[in-house]
Amino acid sequence: MCNDETSPIVSELIEYIKQQVEIIQKLKDEIAELKGQKARPKIKPSNLEKKTAQRKNKRKNQKRPGSGKRSKTKQLNIHEDKIIEPEFIPSGSVFKGYQDFIVQDIVIGNWNIRYRKARYLTSSGDYVTGELSSRVSNSHFGSTLTAFILYQYYHAHVTQPLIAEQIREYGVDISNGQISRIITESKGRYHQEKDMILSTGLKLSNYINVDDTGARHNGKNGYCTHIGNKFFAWFKSTGSKSRINFLELLRASHSDYVIDDTAMNYMVSNKLPQNKIKKLIKHKGSRFENQSKWLEFLKTQGITKRRHVKTSTEGALIGSLIYHGFNSDMVIVSDDAGQFNILQHALCWVHAERTIQKLIGFTQDRKKLIESVRSDIWNLYSELKDYQSNPNVKFKTKLNKRFDEIFTQKTGYASLDLALKRIFNNKSELLLVLKRPDIPLHNNLSENDIREYVKKRKISGSTRSLSGQACRDTFTSIKKTCRKLGVSFWQYLLDRIEYRGRIPLLPDLMKMKMAEVKLI
Repeated sequence: MCNDETSPIVSELIEYIKQQVEIIQKLKDEIAELKGQKARPKIKPSNLEKKTAQRKNKRKNQKRPGSGKRSKTKQLNIHEDKIIEPEFIPSGSVFKGYQDFIVQDIVIGNWNIRYRKARYLTSSGDYVTGELSSRVSNSHFGSTLTAFILYQYYHAHVTQPLIAEQIREYGVDISNGQISRIITESKGRYHQEKDMILSTGLKLSNYINVDDTGARHNGKNGYCTHIGNKFFAWFKSTGSKSRINFLELLRASHSDYVIDDTAMNYMVSNKLPQNKIKKLIKHKGSRFENQSKWLEFLKTQGITKRRHVKTSTEGALIGSLIYHGFNSDMVIVSDDAGQFNILQHALCWVHAERTIQKLIGFTQDRKKLIESVRSDIWNLYSELKDYQSNPNVKFKTKLNKRFDEIFTQKTGYASLDLALKRIFNNKSELLLVLKRPDIPLHNNLSENDIREYVKKRKISGSTRSLSGQACRDTFTSIKKTCRKLGVSFWQYLLDRIEYRGRIPLLPDLMKMKMAEVKLI
């Protein structure tokens, strides 16, 4: 048996082997899934008893459940009144009004409307016929049915075959192809509103949360990038998750490349060779309207190596962002994925701490050491939250010092010391909150938003057509943004399908909500 004091190297090797076993099992699971087999099931211990006990403790010294309920029927619209008379009314009785008992229900079933366009024969021999409104004449399927199909598919994650089965059981005669067309075709105005959501969010926000996830399309691996904050959510599926791809998404509707001071500073800081810098600096102020013209320009300057083209392109894309008014003070909050590390970048504390959480202590002393360090980290995290509510110079100095104490300590546990050093190297991004107390300390918002996309992917698999891919991004963006703005997604669909105009454009609602927050 190894003694912890005499053989630390052996302990480190045991820990390394343990980690490798976990990695090998994960790879085996992936191979099994690719072969169409089932991976090893992950069965977590039940928290039911723990949660039940917590609820019981919480209810102590509280009123019984339901004793403080609000009136659920006071604000309801009444669609039908039914008068119930007593079976026997004694003579001489005086009517004293009604005692109401309200029953909520919904109406499910087909509702077919026949529009009978009247025809008249004029004295000149011509016919005059009644005209349908453009909203009715465009489709043989009504607005409620159309909204229901979109709601079921994009909100409830119901697959197309199940939607078809469902509405046919209601008595609707509709083909699979028509359902597909309702879901994916003629959605240009929704795509435009989605694009406006991003441009408005980037223009007015102090920070954005970003993340990405896998998104297969037409049988090929791809990625979906999320950009958002508490006012909006925006999704875009592409074939890459590189920094160039992220910068292209931030440009929104623009497609140009600009060489300016910001672009040149980026190229210098990312170690583009000096001879290339000298060539590009001569063209400072130049703007190239599309990708082909930009790449052609790089060739004329002798910039052809892959890394040099990449660095130059990233710089020119950042130049384009600034040229079109991108808020350079906006902070990008991420989970430390390299493609998001541009301009002002802040890291998620939850992801940073996971490097400590993943460590396995093979002795009681090491387990206690890990827990002690984790406790110190979360105490610091709690103090940072307090600082956000009451920022001041004295508190800021204290937190800076405390960060150094925690992440520069030498514990004697090599793996733990290495993890602490790794976190310390990201100090500026983890403590950006001391300069910008308005930004979040974690990236949970982005992870929660993108879970919507993951659920849809698990149910329906990959998209097949470009229109299907675009619609999935668009309606996921709109649905999540509606939720953040307090708008019913169902009412939104009805409003847009029927052209009611009662619900403003979501970007306009975003402006109003952001203005309200700034006034508080």
